[in-house]
Amino acid sequence: MRAVGYQSDRLALLDIELPKPHPTGHDLLVNVEAVAINPVDAKVRQRESPPSGSWRVLGWDACGVVAAVGTSVQGFQAGDRVWYAGALDRPGCNSEWHLVDHRLVSRAPRTLNSTQAAALPLTGITAWELLFDRLRLQQDTSAHGGEVLLVVGASGGVGSILVQLVQALTGITVVATASRPESEQWLRDLGVATVINHQLPLQPQLQALGVDRVGRVISLTHTAHHFSALVDLLEPQGCLALIDDPDPAAMNVLALKRKSLSLHWELMFTRSLYQTPDMAQQGRILQQIADLVDRGILRTTLRELLRPISAATLEQAHRQIAAGHTLGKLVLAGW
Repeated sequence: MRAVGYQSDRLALLDIELPKPHPTGHDLLVNVEAVAINPVDAKVRQRESPPSGSWRVLGWDACGVVAAVGTSVQGFQAGDRVWYAGALDRPGCNSEWHLVDHRLVSRAPRTLNSTQAAALPLTGITAWELLFDRLRLQQDTSAHGGEVLLVVGASGGVGSILVQLVQALTGITVVATASRPESEQWLRDLGVATVINHQLPLQPQLQALGVDRVGRVISLTHTAHHFSALVDLLEPQGCLALIDDPDPAAMNVLALKRKSLSLHWELMFTRSLYQTPDMAQQGRILQQIADLVDRGILRTTLRELLRPISAATLEQAHRQIAAGHTLGKLVLAGW
């Protein structure tokens, strides 16, 4: 089968041929039609070298069609169109055929094509878990009235779906940050009414809105840079959630103690890495997101499409992600 991978030097992605896998146990065999790029692709490439002579295949966002199922699979059959983010400790989806545990999968939205759908699984699960597992917001539009959620760096992949979920499923007020006119416009197109600039001091901008303190903050990028300001902005007993990998030396976590602030780290791969008893929750989350998409409540965050899925286009996509200015999601499709 066609695939894109790298070997121990990690310097170059290459178009390769690998054996077509066969599903056993809980696995689905999926014919991959489209994949999306995430910062985790570059992080894994930088940090992990496969054993000598082996290939590492990246990719953790896919939409495709089930070709075969393992003996322990329930609820799926050949011909189902599915979407998923997969597992960090298994080969990624930058391959023509891909094995994925069916508990991490749901049927793709009927109203999106494969390229539109591939943009959402990893970021959708991450955003959902941030809001409802880590910060424990209530899925009730009448709840959290008068409360403010500050989302730092909201125009990227996670932020683009997170702000939609917040507005659709909760009553909390979103204040998002962006630093460029196009980023701000993207967020306003997603329905965010209040956008401030994270390159400027945050507190005066919030005070100009009549907000002195916030109860919850989600920091999606450059957390170390904003850490002190966020601690100052949070109410006593507030919550700070993050997804990036800041240098611990740049964050004075003891500053959280005086206010009894809680720190929540989100990694959407935790459930699959540890085979947690609730691992199938990720499939259920994706099904709920698919239903919200089909009801017209959520929209795809696809912003750019590259063709085909190849070493050259993936190298281009990795460079764009590394630049740190991507709005929404970057998707590749076709072989």
